[in-house]
Amino acid sequence: MDEGLLDAVNRFARATGWLHHVVVTYASYGIALSGLLLLAGWWVARRADDPRTMAAAICAGAATLLAVAANQPIVAAVARPRPYTTDPHLLVLAHRSADFSFPSDHATAAGAAALGLLLVSRRLGAIATAAAVLMAASRVYIAAHYPSDVLAGLLLGGLVALALYALAVRVLARLVAAAGRTRLRPLFAMSGAAAPAAP
Repeated sequence: MDEGLLDAVNRFARATGWLHHVVVTYASYGIALSGLLLLAGWWVARRADDPRTMAAAICAGAATLLAVAANQPIVAAVARPRPYTTDPHLLVLAHRSADFSFPSDHATAAGAAALGLLLVSRRLGAIATAAAVLMAASRVYIAAHYPSDVLAGLLLGGLVALALYALAVRVLARLVAAAGRTRLRPLFAMSGAAAPAAP
């Protein structure tokens, strides 16, 4: 089934040459959009002047880094070859890489950022989710990954984001509230008033 889906996407890629430049660019550099959205999450949390919202924004950024780090031993253990190393008939738009395929680092990072941002702002989270889905699809389109690689990456990233939020948000909210009463307050809130205590 995985190979069949990849073949279907690859046929679509062959038929849509006009999309190649856009998709290759996004597949390679679109992860920066997730980074920008994480910064936007911090800004939204800062405007909200709420320790728990800021804690959620911090969790989102930390989860993105943690998810990618957690993915590395999985990639090494599974050691799944890239699609283009096993199927010479694929149209390959990706820059060929010597590393392994499962799960996708790009999808893992995008998935963690998306779910993390959903816990900060529904609007930002929806945008980040759309960006993550497009990232996952683009990585298959350029033949850098099988569909299961990107699906696993999205799931792993989302699970890490949920787990970190559940474990850390209350403690972080208390730390943010405490920092809000110091000279660090401008990092966490826009108003000059003292931050309310975290629940």
